[in-house]
Amino acid sequence: MSDYCTLAQLKAALRITDAVDDAQLELAIDSASRFVDQFCERSFTAASGTSVRDYVPSGRYEPLEIDDATSIVQVRIDDDLDGTFAEVLSAIDYQAEPVNGRVAGQVWPYTTLRPFEDGYWPLDYYGRRATVLQASRLFTRYDSPLGVAGWGDMGVMRVSYRVDPDVAMLLAPYRRLRAA
Repeated sequence: MSDYCTLAQLKAALRITDAVDDAQLELAIDSASRFVDQFCERSFTAASGTSVRDYVPSGRYEPLEIDDATSIVQVRIDDDLDGTFAEVLSAIDYQAEPVNGRVAGQVWPYTTLRPFEDGYWPLDYYGRRATVLQASRLFTRYDSPLGVAGWGDMGVMRVSYRVDPDVAMLLAPYRRLRAA
């Protein structure tokens, strides 16, 4: 990752002419640059070359947030949930946004993909991940017979029988809530 200002620019702004604090100033520049990335939830450093990125939709019908991209070469999906992104979507299956790569008259990178054809992403990644977590929990339950996971300084450690918080979080968007 690169920084968004140089040591010379910072020293000029602070009216510093010596090199006594250069190491600390470099740390401040790096920290401030990462703060900008984190605050804006993006990096303004242009990636060189073509790269492959994997994304998980936040919902079946939601636009897919992507890293800033000036062009999109190919979009592939894992439609049968086997872990391989084998199906290549054609350009009519999705729309890169902002449309025409412009926001308020300025050139802007693409930041989202919106599904077109069926109106949703054919991927249920969260359900798969929740299933793997829950299955792992059930499998490792064999290591804790009668609910006893072991002994510690405070005595017997027991297995909790409540829903794993990560599983609950992943499945929350799909959960149907019924009135009593």
